[in-house]
Amino acid sequence: MPNWKELQHYNVPKWLRDAKFAIYTHWGVYSVPACGPNASWYPYNMYRKGTSQYEYHVKNYGLPEKFGYKDFIPQFTGEKFDAEEWAALFKAAGARIAGPVGEHHDGFTMWDSGYTKWNAKNMGPKRDVVGELEKAIKGQGMKFMTAMHHAENWWFYPHWKTEYDVSNSLYAGLYGSSHNEEWIGKGEELDANPLYQNQHIFWPTQQKPSKEFLDLWLNKLKELEDKYEPDLIWFDFGLKWVKEEYKKEFISYYYEKARKQNREVAITYKWNDLVPGCGVEDIEQGRKSELSYSFWVTDTTVDAGEAWGYIHNNSYKSTRELIHYLVDNVSKNGALLLNVGPKADGSIPEEAKKILLEMGEWLKINGEAIYDTVPWICAGEGPTNAGQSGAFNEHALDYTEEDFRFTVKENNLYAICMAAPGENVCIKSIGEYVYEDEIVSVHMLGVDEELEYRYTYQGLYITCPKNLPGNYAYSFKITRR
Repeated sequence: MPNWKELQHYNVPKWLRDAKFAIYTHWGVYSVPACGPNASWYPYNMYRKGTSQYEYHVKNYGLPEKFGYKDFIPQFTGEKFDAEEWAALFKAAGARIAGPVGEHHDGFTMWDSGYTKWNAKNMGPKRDVVGELEKAIKGQGMKFMTAMHHAENWWFYPHWKTEYDVSNSLYAGLYGSSHNEEWIGKGEELDANPLYQNQHIFWPTQQKPSKEFLDLWLNKLKELEDKYEPDLIWFDFGLKWVKEEYKKEFISYYYEKARKQNREVAITYKWNDLVPGCGVEDIEQGRKSELSYSFWVTDTTVDAGEAWGYIHNNSYKSTRELIHYLVDNVSKNGALLLNVGPKADGSIPEEAKKILLEMGEWLKINGEAIYDTVPWICAGEGPTNAGQSGAFNEHALDYTEEDFRFTVKENNLYAICMAAPGENVCIKSIGEYVYEDEIVSVHMLGVDEELEYRYTYQGLYITCPKNLPGNYAYSFKITRR
């Protein structure tokens, strides 16, 4: 068994550092009720009185002891699911990495698994969703990823509630090991827990997963790697409660198998669930306040709230907000993983399609300032600050023409103006960090002619083109000797 120090020899693949933008999908049985606030947490809340999703369930489907989560599976049809269409859309959006959630907290596996009959090939769509997407996404020249949430399965359902289907041994493969107190603890103990009573999410504090559960966790991951060879595996917060020897075993298995095949692969993790240096830090719906020494990723969702899947009457972020979020993160040595939630029939909502295609149009013009770049000496300048670093810290910012974010590629410095510039702009950081004789020319991406400029120690003054290309943000390309 390797130790953490040996696993720290991992290097972030160049393709991941260069890609900057990835898209993944939360699509599962929870797409059938399509009820928020968080679609993927519907199976958790539908069994818990006092939640809005419980009330919705009772009103529309009856009591959960009569109509359980499993009863949604026949309605999870996926008749419009087209892996090639999804992959083409993600490619058109400008993503260089894409893939599905392989298994969410609900325990329904989206690939053809030999470890559980509760999978999308055996029931519901009766399709190997992960397998079809792997072929389509790799076929588009993108890297393939899968997101894994299955470490949360052991406490997600109220197994101790004998009136619910989750306690019925017939469904143990989906809901966990019924009546196994090692997995989840006693129900009375959890019902009395103030965390359970007062918060949306119950965070286990005393109980630990059993060997049976951990073996299944590990075996599913090895099966996923052996069958589909994902380039990137993304882990959710439940990794915290996985025993260290299991985490080390899988990471070693994944990295070593890839090494023998001459593949470069990556793992992301949250908080301190792995020892630093064993993978890439993921900051959920987060950001950095300034330039980071280490490469990192943030994951967010295209919807305006926290739906994390398709919900009825959903609202969406603006394309402007997502472009600004991408640019700000890239300038600080980060990358963006964007979630899209398809409907139960496998179609992607038109609102989401529109946003993705608009992002793709922006990247056609400005991608040179994003892809394959590295951060500059400073991340940016201007009056608008992202605020404190950390998770759950995303918010739309009202940028001005004085706000710039910087990236570098070869001899080119890119200064991305976060709002439509006027007739002239001044980039102050260039006066501070760049010598006048270094500058060869100034252009704006999407505009053919060279721009006039004047260098001073106070900054680089640029005369902007009369007709600006595209929307949202504008990239000045400063070529240097």
